[in-house]
Amino acid sequence: MKVLVTGGAGFIGGHLAARLLREGCDVTVLDNFSSKVHGGSKQLPLGLSGHVRLQIGDVRDQEAFGRALEGQEVVVHLAAETGTGQSMYEVAQYQEVNIGGTARLINSLVNNKHSRVRKLVVASSRAVYGEGVHHCRTHGLVYPPARKLEDMRAGHFELCCPVCGETCEPRPTAEDSPLQPVSFYALTKQVQEQMVLMFARVLGLSAFALRYQNVYGPGQSLRNPYTGIFAIFANQARAGQLINVFEDGLESRDFVNIADAVEATWRCIAAEGPWVGALNVGTGERTTIMEVAREIVRFFSGGSQVLVSGAFRKGDIRHNFADLTRARELIGFEPRRRLREGVREFLDWAASQKACTVNYESSLQEMRDRGLMNG
Repeated sequence: MKVLVTGGAGFIGGHLAARLLREGCDVTVLDNFSSKVHGGSKQLPLGLSGHVRLQIGDVRDQEAFGRALEGQEVVVHLAAETGTGQSMYEVAQYQEVNIGGTARLINSLVNNKHSRVRKLVVASSRAVYGEGVHHCRTHGLVYPPARKLEDMRAGHFELCCPVCGETCEPRPTAEDSPLQPVSFYALTKQVQEQMVLMFARVLGLSAFALRYQNVYGPGQSLRNPYTGIFAIFANQARAGQLINVFEDGLESRDFVNIADAVEATWRCIAAEGPWVGALNVGTGERTTIMEVAREIVRFFSGGSQVLVSGAFRKGDIRHNFADLTRARELIGFEPRRRLREGVREFLDWAASQKACTVNYESSLQEMRDRGLMNG
């Protein structure tokens, strides 16, 4: 099977390319080696060099896409700008890369009569759901809109029922839930997946939009201050710095290990028969940010303190975790890596890497300067 992976030198892309090689696939990687993620390096992750066809190029370049697509049967489109906070002020950049890059992929497929591509897999995000599904004791399952700034400024961070205003509890979010993005990053992901699924139907292709939860694991960028609290907290704990936990520390996420994320992706690539739709990729369990911070501080046994600051960013959600029913039924996906085991694996790897100085505070100041962060 000939597979093109855009963003294949990145975190998920590198792990996926390695899995594809183990499965006997012919792999092409298209990546622009963004300095935000790779620093100045233009090297493929260990084990890929010499085994994949590398094309250094940008998904915004129609010609680069055309060259990379030649002879491919499956396209896994991972290349994107990531990070909720930065998307709220680098709007044009996110639009050009996430939406524009996807448009160029589809443009190449639509206008190439000889294309052999039969399947598309696009990286979407749990962010498309916004605040997701909650349960109200009076009104049952509800879908709260974005939280009100005046409530958050007063320290009221939990979601309220949109009918009666009472506090409600998060529930696993399924794929047929309403899409209510509260950040521009989330909106670009919604548009990306809808573009891919719509044109797949038009062209008679199979397509999977994978709504990844928060993916973590070895190989994650330790130098990017805009995404990945595992990497951010690990850098801070290793240096004995103060760890600033937003809101009240009880906000939660579904943290899925990179091995499980790759397994789900491979199952979609290998799946037989036509199918077009979205799938959640996660664990179905939620963990608070405070739990993650404390686990990381314990690992490094340093002098880091964890400060619950009450600060918050506009565009952040409170809770989200995946309902995996559809993924289990359709591709037989079952997450295997427990969080504690996965965290230890990630931290062992992070501790083995050369320490790097990342000015995380400057990324927060960028938001404060634009009125997008409180505290």
